[in-house]
Amino acid sequence: MENQGASVVINHHILDGKQADYESWLNEIGPICRNSVGNIDWQIIRPIPNLTFNYTIIIRFDTLDHLKSWMESKQRKELIEKAKPFFAKDDKYLIKSGLDFLFPFEGEPAKVPVRWKQYLVTWSAIYPLSIVVPLIVLPTLKFLNFPENKFVNSFFISGIVVFIMVYILMPRYTSLIKKWLFK
Repeated sequence: MENQGASVVINHHILDGKQADYESWLNEIGPICRNSVGNIDWQIIRPIPNLTFNYTIIIRFDTLDHLKSWMESKQRKELIEKAKPFFAKDDKYLIKSGLDFLFPFEGEPAKVPVRWKQYLVTWSAIYPLSIVVPLIVLPTLKFLNFPENKFVNSFFISGIVVFIMVYILMPRYTSLIKKWLFK
């Protein structure tokens, strides 16, 4: 089997009032994870203040073996133990290869679409977002007096695109084209 990379989506529901402690903990575990063998990137989707309490961390590795090594490592287990007083619920995560985490269907046995279909679906979703999101984000950043900087712009644009992809677009889009996707 070819190396297609692997992702883990971690959800931590944080107790009210423990967000600052959890943020400090993220600053401790983040560099350790990012320095793990095969780590590609680490992204955090933070909760909406005073509204939600879930943090979603998406970590990508070059291989499933490297990802599993990190998730089962002694260092991670010790750090999770340290963070347990901040959790309202247990440390929950889902490991998938490639972009499989974008194609889940609850209540069904795990099925994964073929890679070329995943590619086409993901591309067809990201392409329009890559056109529309900058048209909204760039004027907003300018209005908020953010300095013009391509790295800052890209940070906000990519964060919004990923958020829309994972939470809004892909669950609905894949549901709509489910028959074709899994044929």
